[in-house]
Amino acid sequence: MPTVIRAKFIVVGDATVGKSSLCQVFHSDGSFFNKAYTMTTGVEMVTKQINIPDTKDSVEIYLYDSAGKEIFADHISKFWDHPSGVIVVYDVATEATFSNCQKWLDRVRQTEPNLHIPGVLIANKVDLDQRRRVSPKTGKDFASSHGLAYFECSAKEMQGVDAPFYFLANEFYKLYQERIETLKSLS
Repeated sequence: MPTVIRAKFIVVGDATVGKSSLCQVFHSDGSFFNKAYTMTTGVEMVTKQINIPDTKDSVEIYLYDSAGKEIFADHISKFWDHPSGVIVVYDVATEATFSNCQKWLDRVRQTEPNLHIPGVLIANKVDLDQRRRVSPKTGKDFASSHGLAYFECSAKEMQGVDAPFYFLANEFYKLYQERIETLKSLS
């Protein structure tokens, strides 16, 4: 019998890094990219069901797309309780957005300090290669040192957008299966 597992993924990063665009492109299966920028002022939720390969199971993910402006920091963290995963996004053409990844990661992980929260680091706007300020190696090194998987994307060009979401859904599914096996072994 197929199982649907629900997961809450917190999407964080500075304003204008493309968090909402990534979520919208992923949610629409690449059919929608909003060219008119609208700043997120709180948390916007997007849901999508992902089928797990080689099973009949799926993970229904709830993406909590969080505002990147500091003024909203206290407001948005109220929505971050019990996260299943974290998605940290930065703009490859703006070094400051990369420097702030540590802050964003720490804020989400503080919500559940005794729990391992799987996550991904997304280097967005790779279509701006001529203006790139953060090298792939720098991004990969940061991700590796913080237990995150690293992905490069361009929401605008709809390049590589699905991969981090599918990866995180599969990681969550594996953790879920491990917990089920642990519970079975205790009984």
